[in-house]
Amino acid sequence: MDLLKVTGGAPLNGEIALSGAKNAASKMMIASLLTDEQVVLHNVPKQRETAITEDIVNSLGSKTEWKKNNDHSLVLHAKDIQSNEISKLSKKNRISILTLAPLLHRIGEAFVPVPGGDKIGPRPVNFHVQTLEKMGAKIKKKSDGYHASVKKRLKGALIELPYPSVGATETAILAGVLAEGRTTIRNAASEPEVKELVMMLQNMGAIIQKNAGRSIEILGVEKLHGTEATVMPDRIEAASYACMALGTRGEIFVKNAQHEHMVTFLNTVRRIGGEYKVQRDGILFKGVGDYKGIELETDTHPGFMTDWQQPLIVVLTQATGTSVVHETVYEARFGYTEALKKMGANITLFSNCLGEIDCRFKGQNYRHSAVINGPSPMYAAEVVVPDIRAGLAYVVAAMVADGTSTLKGIDHLDRGYERLEEKLKGVGAKIERVTK
Repeated sequence: MDLLKVTGGAPLNGEIALSGAKNAASKMMIASLLTDEQVVLHNVPKQRETAITEDIVNSLGSKTEWKKNNDHSLVLHAKDIQSNEISKLSKKNRISILTLAPLLHRIGEAFVPVPGGDKIGPRPVNFHVQTLEKMGAKIKKKSDGYHASVKKRLKGALIELPYPSVGATETAILAGVLAEGRTTIRNAASEPEVKELVMMLQNMGAIIQKNAGRSIEILGVEKLHGTEATVMPDRIEAASYACMALGTRGEIFVKNAQHEHMVTFLNTVRRIGGEYKVQRDGILFKGVGDYKGIELETDTHPGFMTDWQQPLIVVLTQATGTSVVHETVYEARFGYTEALKKMGANITLFSNCLGEIDCRFKGQNYRHSAVINGPSPMYAAEVVVPDIRAGLAYVVAAMVADGTSTLKGIDHLDRGYERLEEKLKGVGAKIERVTK
């Protein structure tokens, strides 16, 4: 098992180029299954989640090839679907559930195993199942997964999501584009990654209209064709490197970071007293001055992204005063803070909704609010990474801390970040991978 040795206590300075967004790339790869023609994706990140998704589409019959003259361009061609069953390898993450709609369109039947993924609390697939059932699919829950079938063709329907789930919205979109008739999705997610998927599908021949009030309307078509698309830069990765600059009191230019994707995060940087400058080809983050505590709530887009929360909390441990962070997206996302406390952070968790509004977790005894008091000196420690974003928070904490920290379970980081050590070494980080 590999581990990381990280020596902190020094500012990071320099430039880091973003990779393509994993949360966009994996869904676009799944969307390639909707057509029997060739799809070419550019700026595809090369990390473990991309490899898992490539294995999934290959197991179904798609042929994939990385372009030799551009190692981030991927050609996918699902001319024939050769299997209706996702192999066991897809249990490594949750992307397999999104193959249900494409398989129902292509061959009328599908089986996917019970999804896995990060240990950040239950992420049920009932929204996905209910959406497909409403569109005419028959779905049976078995001990090891879900079997779905449809007699002829999925039919358009009114889909009213109880919560603007990104995954459920994507399932509804993938189902609606080739369904018979009109599909209307109410309370749909509006994240930039969802917009990327919509634009790709439009270029494949889909008819999709985004209306006011989180509503998406789709007119199903008979067939989709191939296309060529470019994956957006990873806005989660951008915030990760920004927090490294702020936490270490350094200066990092995040190349390719897009202002429109980072508005809420940038407002938060300014609120705590950090500095940034939007430039033509990226955003410069500066860790200067004294930071101050703030109140913050995570939310679906355009709110503060739940995946930005973890590295920012490390920065808030260095702010003067009290900060309050109310997590409203995942009920069990603060488990990683125990390791930060081990490193010196002063963090207390509460089950109350410590925010301006009561969230859907009120009264359910989930410790989903965090109170951070600072500034706190941080010290090196040995920690185990529980999930992708917590792992990145530990990297930030190790960069801030005095001494050399050991991070175990870094396969999670490999799943979410491309060439992480190489990129960080480029801005002066003392980080080494040790293979045991």
